[in-house]
Amino acid sequence: MTLVQKLAVVLLAMAVSFGAAWQVQDWRYDGKLAKQAGQFQTDLDALGNAATTQARAEQDKRLVIEQKLAIQDQQHTKELSDEQRKQAVIRDRLATTELRLSVLLDATDSASGCSVPATSSAVGVVHAARRAQLDPAHAQRIIGITNAGDQGLIALRACQAYVREVSR
Repeated sequence: MTLVQKLAVVLLAMAVSFGAAWQVQDWRYDGKLAKQAGQFQTDLDALGNAATTQARAEQDKRLVIEQKLAIQDQQHTKELSDEQRKQAVIRDRLATTELRLSVLLDATDSASGCSVPATSSAVGVVHAARRAQLDPAHAQRIIGITNAGDQGLIALRACQAYVREVSR
């Protein structure tokens, strides 16, 4: 055998061993990669299931809060309409003079310039302190102011209940 043939045999043997080593490494890494891919898929499935479970729990919580808020909204709407109905009845009674608003007079107040006797007269049936009736127009304005205040308080309670429920 000549030197060239020996060199060719050595190169061929190196190429065959290199190819065989490459093939063995490929089989080994394919097995490891397949195992890692399987583990990755298992981990990914577990994460997906956990995320789905958490999303479902959050959705259930949101649904419960929405239902509570809807019930509270109905309650506050009913309170508001009941209060408006009461105010309308009072305004109607004032307009028909079925109801009169009056204020207590302070007979001892010298700054008022009003000399009202401290004792009731024998002519009237009222045995309490002296009262002055308000003009119906002023009474209507007072009722309107208290109506607006009552509506504001009801709206405030509704807002506070909403904030308490949402911030839980």
